[in-house]
Amino acid sequence: MGRTNPTYRDALRAIEERWADFRRALRRRDQPRFDQLFEYAREHADASGLLNHQNPVLPALFSIDLEQEARLDTHEERLDALEKALEARHDRQPLDQDEPPEEAHR
Repeated sequence: MGRTNPTYRDALRAIEERWADFRRALRRRDQPRFDQLFEYAREHADASGLLNHQNPVLPALFSIDLEQEARLDTHEERLDALEKALEARHDRQPLDQDEPPEEAHR
């Protein structure tokens, strides 16, 4: 019987194991963030496996970047919605002419 090539998920697991000492050296608050990065890479393992890149770290990093871009998009959308709501609220509240603007919002 011939040997089979390891899957991308196997390669990713091996990368994570090689970085285990680094993870342990991180501050506790950063360890969940480290774990999340590998979760992002696992979310795109199917696409990364199809790429069959010589260096499995590169598709992992690209996958992480894709997920972080998605998070940025979500945060930007939320920020835009909050800014619009704040502007709408501000436009509905007339300012008292006798008070400076910063005191009118207290």
